[in-house]
Amino acid sequence: MKNPRGFSLIELLLVVAVILIIAAIAIPNLLQARLRANEASAVGSVRVIYSAAVTYSMTYPDVGYPPQLLTLGGVAPCSPSVTSACLLDDVLSQGSKGGYVFAWTGDGATPSINFTLTGTPQVVGASGQRQFCTDQSGLIHYDPSGAGCDPNSSSVLQ
Repeated sequence: MKNPRGFSLIELLLVVAVILIIAAIAIPNLLQARLRANEASAVGSVRVIYSAAVTYSMTYPDVGYPPQLLTLGGVAPCSPSVTSACLLDDVLSQGSKGGYVFAWTGDGATPSINFTLTGTPQVVGASGQRQFCTDQSGLIHYDPSGAGCDPNSSSVLQ
């Protein structure tokens, strides 16, 4: 009788089949967890931007809220000014983080008393499902379709 070395073809195919079955079960859960993590990061970013905007309006009361999101950031080393407040990291002040794009809309008045901030998934269903928004009230709203968050009519995040 021969002393077999290695594995038979049937044994290798069986191991590959088991690995594929486990991967088929695990990958959708992994993608769903990543989507939820991106959404949690987006909510956190909206809160941070809102806090920075309130701080900016208190620091520069003659301007009110900043005219654009970029105004809240600044490249290190940063010296705070009306045009570069150094309140956000440069990545977030550029308007993109964690699979979401953030857009700031001011009211155009001086001093500015109203604004709207939206966080939209870069790819709805892949980088996030819900769109988040807030205004000067500080309440974070969401739109489950990811397409049209309105601080006046959409659901409030609990």
